Amino acid sequence: MDIEVSFPGGKKVAARMGEFEILTDQPVKFGGDGSAPEPFALFLASLATCAGYYVLAFCQTRKIPTEGLKLVQRIVSDPEGKKPAAIHLDITLPPELPPKYDKAVVRVANQCAVKKALAHPPEIVIRTLRE
Repeated sequence: MDIEVSFPGGKKVAARMGEFEILTDQPVKFGGDGSAPEPFALFLASLATCAGYYVLAFCQTRKIPTEGLKLVQRIVSDPEGKKPAAIHLDITLPPELPPKYDKAVVRVANQCAVKKALAHPPEIVIRTLRE
């Protein structure tokens, strides 16, 4: 899948994927309008929502009600505060989910494609092109 990036103004950067567009911006303190999440926040959200999808599918497949199901992602910064040193995903399970499924829920959350890509990062090639 190709993702086409455009620059709609200010510090905003937009990514078009098929019929969807995702807008990013920078916080006001970095010269943006603060009108959309910054790119790194979307990167982190992709991890949380991917793991969340797998947990949701696990419950839905077993017809387990998902009321009360929640995933909270917490970032532990490195000592300099410049990058994540750890990412914690805490899954609050619905009361109807028997405790025997706790380990299985962790296993399915670990199937997240974003997590796998972080664990085994692809080569990223950056180049310039001229028309």
